[in-house]
Amino acid sequence: MANTQSKKTSNRLFVVATLAVSVIVLAVSLVFLKNSEASPDLGGLPNYTEIRGDYDADGLKYEKQPHLGDASAKVKVIEFADFKCPSCKKWKETYFEQFKKDYVDTGKVELFFINFAFIDRDSILAASAGEAIAAQNNDKFWEFMSMLYDHQGDETKIWATPEFLQDFVKKNISGIDYERFATDLKNHTYMLAVKEDFKTAGNYGVNGTPQFMVDGKLLKGGNYGELTAAIDAKLAAGGNE
Repeated sequence: MANTQSKKTSNRLFVVATLAVSVIVLAVSLVFLKNSEASPDLGGLPNYTEIRGDYDADGLKYEKQPHLGDASAKVKVIEFADFKCPSCKKWKETYFEQFKKDYVDTGKVELFFINFAFIDRDSILAASAGEAIAAQNNDKFWEFMSMLYDHQGDETKIWATPEFLQDFVKKNISGIDYERFATDLKNHTYMLAVKEDFKTAGNYGVNGTPQFMVDGKLLKGGNYGELTAAIDAKLAAGGNE
């Protein structure tokens, strides 16, 4: 009798376990299916290994970067950023205008932007879109930078697709040759420049975004107080002269 009861109990446990596993498998399958349906085609979004060509990761190459402010400013500041980075968006919303008013517009600082596109494949594409605009008009790059952060999507999803970026630029960035931009985006004209930025930043120890460099010295992160203190110290010491 005890053996029969034990056998019945084992059978019930087996059935319950089988049902539980089936439910889990079904749930995972549904999530995978939903994500697959929602995920865009990644054919236009290469990773760094797919971007080939010669580049030089040595030196900061200020002359190749989008810049803001007087070229004769005593201090050069670089922001390393990813357009998909929520912290970069928050920094732009919280500090950018104040920083521009206090340091850039006063002639104390010349600000440069270097891509550190690391979050996902569409980070690279968004960065290449920025490079394409900067190649046409430096001032328009800063419009693009600010407005793209305003339209930033979910960090965990692919949103900066070719279709999104073309539509976004067409609707929001005037004063550029749109057809040239669309062609550059489609042809990956500036992908290698983005890779060069990424490798250069890595050479200097950049490991996240936003991160700042003051006259060639990398700061730990995006703390506004640390950034302004480093700039003030440089200004007091005569800047980069």
